[in-house]
Amino acid sequence: MGALTVSNLGKAYKRYPGKWARALEWFTGREQHQKTWVLRDINFTIQPGEAVGIIGVNGAGKSTLLKIITGTTQPTAGSVTAQGRVAALLELGMGFHPDFTGRQNVYMAGQLLGLRSEEITACMGEIEAFAEIGNYIDRPVRMYSSGMQMRLAFSVATAVRPDLLIVDEALSVGDAYFQHKSFGKIREFREQGTTLLIVSHDRTAIQSLCDRAILLERGFVIKDGPPEEIMDFYNALIAERENATVEVKRREDGRVQTTSGSGEARVESIELCNEKGETVEYVNVGESVRLQVEIRLHADLPELVFGYMIKDRLGQPVFGTNTHHLKVEMTQLKKDELLRLAFAFPANMGLGSYSVSTALHVGPTHLSGNIEWSDLVLMFNVINLNRAPFVGVSWIPPEVEFQR
Repeated sequence: MGALTVSNLGKAYKRYPGKWARALEWFTGREQHQKTWVLRDINFTIQPGEAVGIIGVNGAGKSTLLKIITGTTQPTAGSVTAQGRVAALLELGMGFHPDFTGRQNVYMAGQLLGLRSEEITACMGEIEAFAEIGNYIDRPVRMYSSGMQMRLAFSVATAVRPDLLIVDEALSVGDAYFQHKSFGKIREFREQGTTLLIVSHDRTAIQSLCDRAILLERGFVIKDGPPEEIMDFYNALIAERENATVEVKRREDGRVQTTSGSGEARVESIELCNEKGETVEYVNVGESVRLQVEIRLHADLPELVFGYMIKDRLGQPVFGTNTHHLKVEMTQLKKDELLRLAFAFPANMGLGSYSVSTALHVGPTHLSGNIEWSDLVLMFNVINLNRAPFVGVSWIPPEVEFQR
């Protein structure tokens, strides 16, 4: 249970040239409208127990797709087949009546999810405890903040483990505490076999929760694959809005590298060195290292910013910075110049494999004036040769005081 199949799905909205065109179409039977397609030829299958992320810029069609899957909007073409009980969080408090109390809305929302009244009554204590809104449960919903509505809506939707859980960006509104609590619940459902479909711009959420990701662009599925690969491609699209310079190639190790940018400058070489200046692939926890970079100018530039990001094996950011934030000015640069940068830091990271992404751009971030963005330009491993055993993504050795 929990499988989802989307076949040749399309959604178009009718656009009429004037206020009488709709009536004329109805009387004559001749089309007077033009169709604006927001989704075209969407095809994918999600297996039971699989977690899939949907990403894309605003207006790509993500929310429309979820509304069709949940049945709140009808498709113009194609079909959706879902197996098992579906719970969805698309909009905050969707279906809540502002004049009814939270408790009354729990019963209404629960019944819309297919729960019987006795099932809701049995879960009410758990719903109240998870939502943590106190006495507000018996007050009208119009008195709730958006965060309180989200807490209650999530608590109802997850009161009974669904076969398929669909989550839009709703969780991004809650406070940090409830976000952690909610994602903990989602992970618990995943372990129990719930199929997950989530829309989020949060790279960490997509890569930590999902088995694969689907990228929507202008109503089409343009990429479907591992979360790290899709998120890298998505970031490249954001950096290069015209999409003309985005390049994707498969490395020898099987991982996919994404590059984009206008090309006025290029990172010619990059290496990680130890204190002796030797290039290293394996680094001891806490060891002092230097990231050495050479940049070649292919055009005159009034200014240039270089940034790097260290990511773990799942592609989640560990640390990133750039010369703009570090107050290093690179200005009035000439074609064919070779620039050298060295970043010295202790490798206070947990054990595992890491990659480095680089960016050359104008301004504080690569989202404006993208000259070159490259993922997976360098790979290295952190190992523990002489430190006390520890777990986690960071090495933060404490000083311990003990008294009796």
